Amino acid sequence: MSIIAIAAAITVTGCDRPAEFQTDWQPPGFTVIHSDGDTFRYPEDLERPTIVLFWATWCPYCKAVMPHLQSILEEYPGQVDVVALTIREDGDPAALLAEYGYDFRLVEDADRAAEMWGVKGTPGLFLADASGRVVFDRMRIPPEAAAAASGDVEGMKHYQKAARGAPFWAARLRRSLDLLLD
Repeated sequence: MSIIAIAAAITVTGCDRPAEFQTDWQPPGFTVIHSDGDTFRYPEDLERPTIVLFWATWCPYCKAVMPHLQSILEEYPGQVDVVALTIREDGDPAALLAEYGYDFRLVEDADRAAEMWGVKGTPGLFLADASGRVVFDRMRIPPEAAAAASGDVEGMKHYQKAARGAPFWAARLRRSLDLLLD
């Protein structure tokens, strides 16, 4: 066995986190300036661990996961934030957040940031520590784990599939947040 293979084996087997949580990367920073002049700078504007959600008002998966994100805010008061970055948007995201009473920081027109982060679809769901390092990425959950948890979704509409997947994603996100806050 080579030294590199031994080091890799030690890294994987010596880690306290389950394999699905072994995300640890520094995404590129970005700045989004809104038409009203408000500016969001990542990672400079992070004050604590932050759930980063790339979403759109038309996305049934985004709508399904958002109540779970609000419940995480309520479960961890003052310990976590949610930044909701709109991409490919054609609706009124501020109105949707207000209608449902979500306490998320809204960042609009974040298509370029999503592209820089490799987000190809919605929702892009991440957990970053206070320095901006990503420790959870929904897309890194093994597909077979998500499928097993969601059950048979063959023939379901997107909103039905979303309703099945969102609790699973939120549970994995909570586990990552617990590990981060320990």
